[in-house]
Amino acid sequence: MKRIICLLLALILMLPVLAAAEDEEELDIEETIDGESEGDAAETGEAVWDFPVALEDMNPDFVILANKHYLLEEGFYVKPLVKVRKLKLNKDGSVRTEGVRWAVGSQMKLQEDCYKALVAMSDAAREDGYNLYLKSAYRSWRTQNTMYKNRLKKNHGKDDGWVSKAGASDHQTGLGADVIPKSWIKAAGMNSKMAKEPECQWMAEHCSEYGFIIRYPEDKEEVTEINYEPWHVRYVGIPVATYIMENGLCLEEFNGQLQQAIEDYLAAGGDRKKVEAFIQKPDEE
Repeated sequence: MKRIICLLLALILMLPVLAAAEDEEELDIEETIDGESEGDAAETGEAVWDFPVALEDMNPDFVILANKHYLLEEGFYVKPLVKVRKLKLNKDGSVRTEGVRWAVGSQMKLQEDCYKALVAMSDAAREDGYNLYLKSAYRSWRTQNTMYKNRLKKNHGKDDGWVSKAGASDHQTGLGADVIPKSWIKAAGMNSKMAKEPECQWMAEHCSEYGFIIRYPEDKEEVTEINYEPWHVRYVGIPVATYIMENGLCLEEFNGQLQQAIEDYLAAGGDRKKVEAFIQKPDEE
């Protein structure tokens, strides 16, 4: 009887030890399973999007490139286009009608997100003591074609880089806008001297906060093949604008990086559906 009691006591004392051993064994099994899962994931070679701007932070419509090598079709524009409302102020300076200041009297249009961002940027500039005026917004393929032909006629057939041919204009996207200081409204033309104006300097410093870039930078004329235009802003969305402006790029350079990232992603087995809308190929010369 004493032996039986002793054996029972011994078993009772060993129970915690056995339980601990079982826990350790289960932990080892779990660690092995986790390790196998990580290994399996690594072995699958699943493609990773390796680019400074995440896919979900870009809108393919907003990063569309338009120039003489990437021509837009005649009916192309980024929808929806909305009428630009003219800013109207009360005598005390408060806003009576939300919108932007116009440099011309005719009705203009912009893509809706672009328009809202331009209103926000104009409001911020006004709070800092600067008045921005919208001179030109969306232009159709046909309008651009007429402007280009008129420019060629004026310059005896020479393309001087001031007016893009039809399909190559950033204005046709509905995301490009010419924004100028009040002092230049009645000027006969626009040129790089406008960059000295405090309004343009403010815009260059702050435009990315609202999703805009300076479309044709001073040091990128060889890349854009367009003269420096400190007044021309282009809406691309805040994440893309921030990356472009902080890294001193132009849209052509950004597009080149993006297309290379897409090629690398697809070569690694990436899902084409995720990047299809971002793919752009140059027109054949």
